[in-house]
This record gives sequence, structure tokens and C-alpha cells, in this order.
Amino acid sequence: MSSSRVNSPADSRVKPRPSWLKALGSQSLPESLAIGGVAHRLRETFKHDSWAATGLYEGPFGALAVVKLHRQSPAFGVPMRWLGRRMARHEIGLLKGLADLKGIPALAGPVSLGGATLRHAVARDYIEGHPLGNREAVNEAFFPRLSALLDAMHQRKVVYVDLHKRENILVNDKGDPCLIDFQISVVWPRWLPAGPLFTILSRSDQYHLMKHWARCRPDQCGFDEAELRGRMPWWIRAHRLIAAPVRELRRRLLVKLKVRAGKGRVETELFAEHALRQANPDDRRAA
Repeated sequence: MSSSRVNSPADSRVKPRPSWLKALGSQSLPESLAIGGVAHRLRETFKHDSWAATGLYEGPFGALAVVKLHRQSPAFGVPMRWLGRRMARHEIGLLKGLADLKGIPALAGPVSLGGATLRHAVARDYIEGHPLGNREAVNEAFFPRLSALLDAMHQRKVVYVDLHKRENILVNDKGDPCLIDFQISVVWPRWLPAGPLFTILSRSDQYHLMKHWARCRPDQCGFDEAELRGRMPWWIRAHRLIAAPVRELRRRLLVKLKVRAGKGRVETELFAEHALRQANPDDRRAA
């Protein structure tokens, strides 16, 4: 599989992201690096957005690992290396704390390049599978297991936060659920009692879980999407009132920059992220 492969955009006039909109600026993922002291070569770039560049690396005997390099490029002249290192520490600490839970990818080891440790890097084991599809008829145990995983995380005062994105929920080759990309997940301080804010965040996780459950297995969850919309918590409604205009403004800006086409949806980029390249057209439109 070539690391230079790109997808076919919906509009041939779109251009690659400018360097200031990429986590590594004008640089790409390294063609080779070491994970846990073992040499690996880049097999495929999954995505390179404003916050991180993520790729699939192959080591000896075909061993695969996913490496994420957090933001290093400055933003409008403001240094961002510190943020990239902090985000990597956050994600590594979170994965270590959840390592014993089924459905959480294992850390693959420290990442180094030319003998120097990359403090803004996170490497985890590759999980064979695919992103949860729109209305995918998963097996009977899938959502009960995903619900149990979220409950276990919440008991440890960890909130996933990003569950509204189906591409963050992986269906592995055995049909079991896995969660990937803990970039914005929240680890509640041990010394701080779980108060109203923690309740809001954890209940948001549960709401988005039920949203996917109602779409994929309405026969199992006991209610449909329309009924679930009626149960939408007030804070999610309030968030959408703010988030929707901001998202629309961002899409228009990216269309203006010719990074995206049409209505500015992410799949129109010249190099959309891996989960969207894997998805079928109906899933992409529903994202």
C-alpha cells in the first residue's frame, strides 16, 4: 500500500491544505521511524489535519502500529510545539489508564526519529477492522459491549467526549467495538468530586451511544431516532446552537481557500481522512 496515495475529491479544483492548516506545516509524516526502539516504515497516511498527522507504520514481520504526531507547526506566528507535547502526554496517560479494558488500543511504545524521542508522538497497536457504518447491522453484543466499555471509563472518571463521530467507533475483525482517537477525551481529576459538569459530559457520551444504537439496531434498543431526538439533553441543544454556525463558517472558509468544494464537507478535501476513505458514499453523506 503506497503512503502517497490520495483519494479522488468530489471537485478536481480543490487544492491541498496550506501548511498553516496542517499540524506538521510543510512537512509530511516521516518515511521511517522507531517505535519502542524497533524500525518501522510508513505504509499509509491516514490523515493530516490542523491538530495531528496520523499514519500506519509497518515493522518487522508485518507488525503494524498507528502513529499520531501532534501539532508542531506555529499558528499565526504563535509557537505550538508545547501544545503538541501536552496533547501527546494527555493521550498516552489516558491509554495507560484504560489499558486493561477490552476495546481500548494498546500503546506500542515510545516513538523516536534519528535517535531522538518525539515527545509529540503517540503510537498504538493497529486494530484490524472498519469504522462503524451508517445504520450498520452489527451483531447482538456490539452495543451492550460498547455501553459496558463507556460505563467502565466513567467509573474511572474518564469521559470520551467525541462519541458523536461514528468514525471513532471501530468494528474489529471479530465484530467487537473499539474506541480510537482519545485526543479530546477528559480525565477528571482524582481529587475533584464528580459534580454537575462530569454528569453532563458522561450523559453526553450516553446520548451519542444511544443515537448510534437507535440507527444501527433499533430492534434492540427499544426506540427510534425520532423518540431519541425528543430526549436530547438541553446542553446538547445549546451546544448545537453555537457549534452549527461555527462549523458552517469554517466550511465556508475552507471552500474560499479552495481546500474543500461544494458545501465544504470534509469528504471533498483532496486527502480526506482514512475513515471517510473507507466509508461508502451513503455513510459519507450521513457523517
